[in-house]
Amino acid sequence: MRKVVVTGLGAVTAYGVGVPLFWSGLENGVAAIGALQTLDTSEMKITTGAEYGGFVAEDWLGKEHLLMADRNAQFALLAAREAVGQAGLKLPEGAAIVTGCCVGGKHMEDAGYWDVYREKKSRVHPLTIPKVMANAAASLIAMEHGVTGPVFTTSTACSSANHAMGQALWMVRNGVVDVALTGGSEAPFVFGLLKAWEAMRVVSPDVCRPFSLGRKGMSLGEGAGMLVIESEEHARARGAVVLAELAGFGMSADAHHITQPKPEGAAAAMRMALRDAGMDASEVGYVNAHGTGTQANDPAECSAIRMVLGEGVPVSSTKSMHGHALGAAGALEAVATVMALLKGVLPPTAGFETEDPECGLDVIANVARPVQVGAALSNSFAFGGLNAVLAFRV
Repeated sequence: MRKVVVTGLGAVTAYGVGVPLFWSGLENGVAAIGALQTLDTSEMKITTGAEYGGFVAEDWLGKEHLLMADRNAQFALLAAREAVGQAGLKLPEGAAIVTGCCVGGKHMEDAGYWDVYREKKSRVHPLTIPKVMANAAASLIAMEHGVTGPVFTTSTACSSANHAMGQALWMVRNGVVDVALTGGSEAPFVFGLLKAWEAMRVVSPDVCRPFSLGRKGMSLGEGAGMLVIESEEHARARGAVVLAELAGFGMSADAHHITQPKPEGAAAAMRMALRDAGMDASEVGYVNAHGTGTQANDPAECSAIRMVLGEGVPVSSTKSMHGHALGAAGALEAVATVMALLKGVLPPTAGFETEDPECGLDVIANVARPVQVGAALSNSFAFGGLNAVLAFRV
């Protein structure tokens, strides 16, 4: 089996386009969660989120992509361009593109429903289906870069991106492809979907405070994260700069409850990621937690971390800053984890106030922690009890 390395990163987040803006926000503990700007919230209880309110697609994309790509796919195209640019290669024709997406092109879908049910129109936009489909981003990226190899999308709720990156890892490691572009994208800020989240009563009315006593729930986010990964042999042969090793992947199902997490299931995925990486638990110096800030997730995840790694490992939830981007969450957090290893700085959990005794871990609170660690885990746990964990090292 071949070692798999990361050679390119790309991100579009509420901070803007590009990894430098994203990392600057995380490193400085700046939460990008604020009042929603792109839609009327007068009839909604959800009025805040980590939204890229200043995004003007025309500034970044040509007419074809403005016509064919919904907002989530537009984000994915830009993140992919950045990752490929940093990697310094033209994607090989036979490369893989594996992306994660939870809800697909919701802006086009919501507009269609509005037209049919609210405006009583008899037809919707003719490109509704191509723009709504969850695999649109992967397909458009393949077209832009001339990739004819394996191209597909995973959709497993909030674990979508981690499942995508794990599949890409195994494809490269096992010699199916030498290079893969992988990650996830999402753009959930539309009326209908926010109404659905409103009904679940798990979204915070202000900010997200993972692991903190008195936390009020999650904050939604949007964006895209992309990684170029390749076999170490391929990367070295072309003189690429290696950012980190994508060392292992683990996944499991709770088989327990559609929305209530089970610590044993999460722990099983973490153990599998360590085994897959050939990594001992003692090597892990940081966990980028799923950390949604909900009453159900945080204690369950902390219990799982204690089962596998003990109480002393530093933990943070960057969702407290970039929001919960659903199918893109794991990709943004993978970028954050690679940057943390590369820069020797562990990003904080913003908004942390008082430790919840049920959590009981070394939470990096509010201020980044300068420390060089050699390995890290990035957790994603989804509704449906689907757990996916990535292991990185430098």
